Amino acid sequence: MISAFSLALAVLLRILSNPLGNVVQKQLTNRGHHPLLVNFLTYLLLAIACLVIIVRTDWQALPPAFWWYSILVGITGALGNAFLVKALQGGDLSVLGPINAYKSVIGMIVGIFLLGEIPGFWGVAGVLLIIYGSYFVLDTTEERFSWALLQKSAIQYRIWAMMLTAIEAVFIKKVIIASSTTIAFASWCFFGAIFSFVLLLVYRLHVATELKKIKRADYIKYLLLVLCIGTMQYTTNYAFDHMPVGYALSLFQLSTLVSVFLGYKIFAEKDMRKKMLGAAIMIVGSVIIILL
Repeated sequence: MISAFSLALAVLLRILSNPLGNVVQKQLTNRGHHPLLVNFLTYLLLAIACLVIIVRTDWQALPPAFWWYSILVGITGALGNAFLVKALQGGDLSVLGPINAYKSVIGMIVGIFLLGEIPGFWGVAGVLLIIYGSYFVLDTTEERFSWALLQKSAIQYRIWAMMLTAIEAVFIKKVIIASSTTIAFASWCFFGAIFSFVLLLVYRLHVATELKKIKRADYIKYLLLVLCIGTMQYTTNYAFDHMPVGYALSLFQLSTLVSVFLGYKIFAEKDMRKKMLGAAIMIVGSVIIILL
């Protein structure tokens, strides 16, 4: 009973923390903060917070698979989150959030080959409902659900973010299997900080200039972002440790309703009735996957 309650609480926190983190990311980029810097500082501050875990862990006792998959998690995670922040900089939260529904599809496919997690009939039915529901949300854009929509840079960035973080999810479970939920979390923060810093070097971002844009009033925003992303990732790890990755990713899509609501309340985004209908259909698909 305690385990079931803990899992339900972890999923609830994951559902709430993810879209709240997206809101803060969007607010910071709207203030002129570079997406790559926001991405790096998030990982860096989380890595600093994990120093106690890092110091107390016997890293030499971990198998080679842990290190290989940790590196892959760092690469896919840093790239995926960088694309996500870039997408949020120029796109509607209520549209970009539901695109993440396809993450469960990719997670299932990759999970079949790397984890041996085979979805059943109802799993496939739920996935189809998620895809169908996303049509209603994306059809509220100016280009409607069309090729023109896919040519929007914000949509492209979000798709790349979704694909990379779905693959990252499977690698994270591999890291958890080779270690533990807590060690996998510390590894995610540490390697994410390394590879997000590499991205700063690749794009030749003038870090000193960008850091000067951070005002004292932004400190609370970054603290809140670290809290949201940290909560999101740790509860994600906990869920992955207790259920198949594809099913967990599907259940996380309940955050779609939160994204749609926050997009309406904070950023005054429109066409909410159709977006809510699409989100509801996607949620039905997620519930079918979990219950049946």
